[in-house]
Amino acid sequence: MAKAKATPEPEHDAASAEATAASAASAPAPGDEAMPAAEKSTRTLPRLPALPSLPVRPPRPSRESGAEPSDPAVITPAATGARDARDRARDARRLARRAAAARRAVERVEVRRFTRRSRHRRAALITAAAVVVALVGSVAIAVFSPLLSLQTITIEGTSRVDEKAVLKSLDSQIGKPLALIDFAAVKSDLSEFPLIESYVTETMPPHTLVIRITERSPIASVKIGKTFELVDPAGVVISSATKRPAGVPVVKVTGDALDGKVYRSTAEVLLALPSQLLKRVNSVSASTADDVTLKLTTGETVVWGSADQSTKKALLLTGLIKDHTARDPDQAVEYDVSAPDNGIIRTK
Repeated sequence: MAKAKATPEPEHDAASAEATAASAASAPAPGDEAMPAAEKSTRTLPRLPALPSLPVRPPRPSRESGAEPSDPAVITPAATGARDARDRARDARRLARRAAAARRAVERVEVRRFTRRSRHRRAALITAAAVVVALVGSVAIAVFSPLLSLQTITIEGTSRVDEKAVLKSLDSQIGKPLALIDFAAVKSDLSEFPLIESYVTETMPPHTLVIRITERSPIASVKIGKTFELVDPAGVVISSATKRPAGVPVVKVTGDALDGKVYRSTAEVLLALPSQLLKRVNSVSASTADDVTLKLTTGETVVWGSADQSTKKALLLTGLIKDHTARDPDQAVEYDVSAPDNGIIRTK
């Protein structure tokens, strides 16, 4: 029995595929057998137009590979007219300007974001400097400007002090700015008037200085020779006259000056008396600071002693006078309040 010989499978390669395609193209299509040979020779397939070749974009390198990007492909533009070229150039410039403007806007936003703190600090420094400049300018105007110079001085509270003499002594301050008035010189000028006990100054912009004066109040008169000196509690002579001043008692101080201890003791006693009781005191005498004696206008004598506890002694004396007036007002008596806890009424 004869064995069948194995037939090898044909190899399908590119050459055989091309031969097969060529034979299929040369084989007559169905219906072509009846077509005359002359008509076959004149029939051809239509030619398709060639497609323009497009540039091929180079492959993008992968991030994993780390390869450097290659140069971009150069596209050669098709031949166009001059107008198209100008339009493209104009469009390119416009796009470039827009891109540059957008980039600048982004840069400005970033700059403002990163410099916000420094801008705020600079604004605070500028504000503080402006405030300082304004304050310095205001002070300079107040100190040096003639718009706030002294032109009027007003004196208040004077009765015995010569107001015109006081104003004349202060003429050197006229014309000075209010902030530059020399108050030490004002004090020196007013100290020339012994009747001024104290004073208060007040500047009233733009041109006025007000001086409120407190005059010395007389509390007694002292006879020196044939002259009566009207004195205040400090022993300062307010005025002099040949006649006894009315309304104040006469102080007789033995062997002591007006600024001595004996006079100060008598002045303390007079200052402690109520106004109604002070009007009834005719004279005060003392040889020492501990034996002050009062003489009333009604003839009674008051042994006061020292100036200690004078307020309490004044209340005791008021009670004793009231009691004596209620019992026997015509009887001449002497009141002793040298011990403020034990008042005595002695008959004469």
